[in-house]
Amino acid sequence: MATRTAIEWTEVTWNPTTGCDQISAGCDNCYALTLAKRLKAMGAVKYQNDGDPRTSGPGFGLTVHETALRQPYTWTAPSVVFVNSMSDLFHARVPIGFVRDVFAVIADTPQHTYQVLTKRSTRLRRLAERLDWPANLWMGVSVEDVATLTRINDLRVVPAAVRFVSCEPLLGPLDTIDLDGVGWVIAGGESGPRHRPIDPAWVTQLRDRCIAAEVPFFFKQWGGRTPKAGGRLLEGRTWDEMPTPMLAATA
Repeated sequence: MATRTAIEWTEVTWNPTTGCDQISAGCDNCYALTLAKRLKAMGAVKYQNDGDPRTSGPGFGLTVHETALRQPYTWTAPSVVFVNSMSDLFHARVPIGFVRDVFAVIADTPQHTYQVLTKRSTRLRRLAERLDWPANLWMGVSVEDVATLTRINDLRVVPAAVRFVSCEPLLGPLDTIDLDGVGWVIAGGESGPRHRPIDPAWVTQLRDRCIAAEVPFFFKQWGGRTPKAGGRLLEGRTWDEMPTPMLAATA
């Protein structure tokens, strides 16, 4: 069955691959790597669904889970699904054939809405024309600082129903962000014992850019030692705006 999650902008997680490698500053305190190390240290038995971080390769090596492709067919309730919370579907070691298999499962289960997020926007752009894009798939890129803003340029060419940007952990101001073609923005601070502080000005500036561009804005957390340590209020309220797929697709 799907794994329920505390991530505020989704409902469940599905991991047809697990494992990853660090490629930018946003990866420095990767929660997935930390969780995988903790679970492996516990020595727990591998889950039957074979989509668990304990089944990743040595360290946190990329591992493909063919059996996990069956999971969405077993879910009885329509769900919003975050794909690969413990990995990156566009990692170089994920064969394009397996990416196509994941997309085929998504297309074949239209009762669910799937959210795919990647830091590997160059490969995303290169593969985009070779993939069939289901109407129930939202595609996003992670942007943590000005050095990673170019990922949005790659995202713009993707014919997804929703193109979204996740600015978490937000590590600096994004005053030059261009939201043309973007249908949703998520922002959040880093959590964990080595979390890097977030400046409220970075968040309000990003929110104001979203308002001006009429792009839905979702503020996930301030972060801190734990994800909920700083709460979610921004200037006295929560920001839980969600995209409208048809509008985002034509942006």
